[in-house]
Amino acid sequence: MKHPPSRPRRLLVAAGAIGALTLGTLASLPAPNAMAATGCSVSYTTNSWSGGFTASVTITNLGDAVNDWTLGFTFPNSGQRVTQGWSATWSQSGSAVTARSVSWNGALATGASTNIGFNGSFTGSNPSPTSFTLNGTVCTGSVTPPTTPPTTPPTTPPTTPPSPGGQTPVGINGQLRVCGVNLCNQYGRPIQLRGMSTHGIQWFGNCYNPASLDALAIDWRADLFRIAMYVQEQGYETDPAGFTNRVNNLVEEATRRGMYAMIDFHLLTPGDPMFNLERAKTFFAAVSARHAAKNNVIYEIANEPNGVSWSTIKNYAEQVIPVIRANDPDAVVIVGTRAWSSLGVSEGSNHTEIANNPVNASNIMYAFHFYAASHRDNYRAEVERAAARLPLFVTEFGTVDYTGDGAADLTSSTQWLDLLDRLKIGYANWTFSDKAEGSAALRPGTCNGTSYTGNSVLTTSGVFMRERIRTPDNFPTS
Repeated sequence: MKHPPSRPRRLLVAAGAIGALTLGTLASLPAPNAMAATGCSVSYTTNSWSGGFTASVTITNLGDAVNDWTLGFTFPNSGQRVTQGWSATWSQSGSAVTARSVSWNGALATGASTNIGFNGSFTGSNPSPTSFTLNGTVCTGSVTPPTTPPTTPPTTPPTTPPSPGGQTPVGINGQLRVCGVNLCNQYGRPIQLRGMSTHGIQWFGNCYNPASLDALAIDWRADLFRIAMYVQEQGYETDPAGFTNRVNNLVEEATRRGMYAMIDFHLLTPGDPMFNLERAKTFFAAVSARHAAKNNVIYEIANEPNGVSWSTIKNYAEQVIPVIRANDPDAVVIVGTRAWSSLGVSEGSNHTEIANNPVNASNIMYAFHFYAASHRDNYRAEVERAAARLPLFVTEFGTVDYTGDGAADLTSSTQWLDLLDRLKIGYANWTFSDKAEGSAALRPGTCNGTSYTGNSVLTTSGVFMRERIRTPDNFPTS
């Protein structure tokens, strides 16, 4: 199916560079009312280019739990400036920089970490700060006992926001499960989820901010937000803790908007999932523990296996799924299929190899991917046959050719989506990003601005997908 994507046609930043959410404002703000930290450590990494850089900052609380936090540091060079930040509210006065926690990451238990970041500019050199404070305490990597114990322990707010209610997709459907060959809601009725996939969050993290996700949830009326976390290609393997934090932050933001969040372990190159088996176990143990109490998280454990047999993919799945189930026994898990998740079609096989030797686990579905300009009638016919025997989810598809580029084939795309609607097969379109390629929904440069609603910021593919996704959902409740 989709070949490895070409490098984005704008400056790439290294892993650890672009964070997820929330975009703060650059303003002078008073310090929050927060108790002093008693110990902390900070990791600060950058990726620089001519006149600009991206910084990733990981804060670890080594002492007593805190409810809110303020991180402070001073740039060594007076020509360094914060220009855009996320996962905190950023301010700068002279060379002094302050980052304040936001609602969903203010509570840091003992040993807990959070990742924040920003884009910056500089003149001259770009040295890293050497000293950081958390709530006024210098972060030395050790604990300083308070001279006077607090009279009352701090009250730690819940880290998981209240479940959304009302007319959001999650509010209506609740916890999903697989029933027969369908995805069913809390009423046991088959449903179809429709939404969008990110591009690699290491490259396009600035596209996933409060304004863009509000547009996706409210203007597009999307049910689903797929979070594509590449493992290689400057992804997870370069900064496991940082990328795990980014994924967690995006899940929280989807949750706040009542959308389902699909966590995509984006295997692509190499295509053998066993190459990343231990990474997968580590990652899914962490994210499933974090989100076990939620009813809106779907786990996609292998994006596009390729060049390997179905038995290899099955072996991988049967080792990763128990890791998730240990924390989250109820969530739906999606397993990638052979030949770039084409059910084997792109390597001359078909769905029968799966149907005759299914993964030994319950509440699972199988992924199918297509690119409408390249994959046409024979692929549609195979999906029709497979859907009678297997629960399928189209976790990724494009309106263009298999490279992710070229002109949108709206005729083939319409035929595909009509088929998926009829069979109640859920889907996520590639991609909700502003990459300069045909599959991107947003026009190049959109993510540097603040407007994401309406058709004016959309490509041909984006206009088509927005109109399809905006049509009313059919979510039966009885």
